[in-house]
Amino acid sequence: MFGVLSVKPLTGASSGIGKACAEQFAALGARLIITARRVDRLTDLAETLKATYKIEVLAIELDIQDYAMINKVIDELPDNWKNIDTLVNNAGLALSSDPFQKLELSAIDTVIDTNVKGLLYMTRALLPGMIERNSGHVINIGSTAGHSYYAGGNVYCATKHAVKAVTHCLRIDLAGTPIRVSEIAPGAVKTEFSEVRWQDKARADAFYDKFTPLLPDDIARSVVFCAIQPPHVNVVEIMVMATEQNAPTMITRIGDTAQGGLLR
Repeated sequence: MFGVLSVKPLTGASSGIGKACAEQFAALGARLIITARRVDRLTDLAETLKATYKIEVLAIELDIQDYAMINKVIDELPDNWKNIDTLVNNAGLALSSDPFQKLELSAIDTVIDTNVKGLLYMTRALLPGMIERNSGHVINIGSTAGHSYYAGGNVYCATKHAVKAVTHCLRIDLAGTPIRVSEIAPGAVKTEFSEVRWQDKARADAFYDKFTPLLPDDIARSVVFCAIQPPHVNVVEIMVMATEQNAPTMITRIGDTAQGGLLR
């Protein structure tokens, strides 16, 4: 279990998987730094966690695409919040599932800046402190898209393959230290992800129809599982899919007589 002095920053904590992770860590008594761009949701979550679990929560508006902002936030943390022991890199998104030749350049930049550079920026900013304290854990939220390929996946798949590569390479770079690095690779999770991707709520709702998708709490349990292992145990990678998601690119829906595509 977590001691009361543990500090666990979560990116993208205002909704979905990040919010669920915050709730489950809070239930174990962890002190939390929750970050996101939607500060109103973040503040509401912080107040709820403090009232429900009687823990300390620091809610910080943060755009992980901005390295200068990340460093400023870390530099300005109160002294009793600086000893961060677990970083959960959760923030991420997809924008459209168009063929690559039709993608807007702005969408390419946003997805790469968030899913890859944001994760790299957060990790680079916090890792030196972990090394100095000789303790720490980096947990990256990847995706089954980082273990497969599908039509229209292009940039999103590329970013999640990058997350997988960064996770494995980071573990090698940290040889000789006790710092752990893990990846959680979710399949189809019912969050705002698809609505953001397509900017079409009806299409997003239809995607989750006729099968039982994962929920944010399902992924949060895997994150917590990695974090609560004894110091000599590093859970390297967990892939989590719905029972009806038979492969990263195959979902069997009610009434299906043939293999279903992940993005149909």
